[in-house]
This record gives sequence, C-alpha cells and structure tokens, in this order.
Amino acid sequence: MKNPWILYITIRVGIFSAILAIMLAFGFDPFFSALIAAVVSLAISLIFFGKQREAVSEAIYKFNNKKSDKDTQSEDGTA
Repeated sequence: MKNPWILYITIRVGIFSAILAIMLAFGFDPFFSALIAAVVSLAISLIFFGKQREAVSEAIYKFNNKKSDKDTQSEDGTA
C-alpha cells in the first residue's frame, strides 16, 4: 500500500473488531468486552506489527521534516 497509515489502522481496527465480536458472541458485558479488545489488540500490534508501526513512524517523520523545510525556506526567502 502507498500509505502506511491506512494499512496499520486497518489492521488495528480489524483485530479490535474481531476480538470484540468474539467476546460479545460469548455473552460478555459490552463495556468490558470493548476494554479487553482494546488492550489485547494493542498488545498484539506491539508484538507482531513492528514493521508497520515503523513505516507509520517514518511517514510522520518525513511529514514533519517536509513541513519544517518549507518553514526554513520561507524564512530564508528562497521559496
């Protein structure tokens, strides 16, 4: 995929939704099911999806540097 944000968010929401649906199907309380699904999806993403997290982090870094480069150029009068 072109944008790492879309992939990472899709994975996180998918894992959360799957865990929540399973817990609700077994009759757990909706509030605690959502809470547990959020914690478990966070843990799974931290353990297994480091590559995608790193790609998102790199995209944020590039975006911030591109923004600061434009600010620097406007201060210098080169742009």
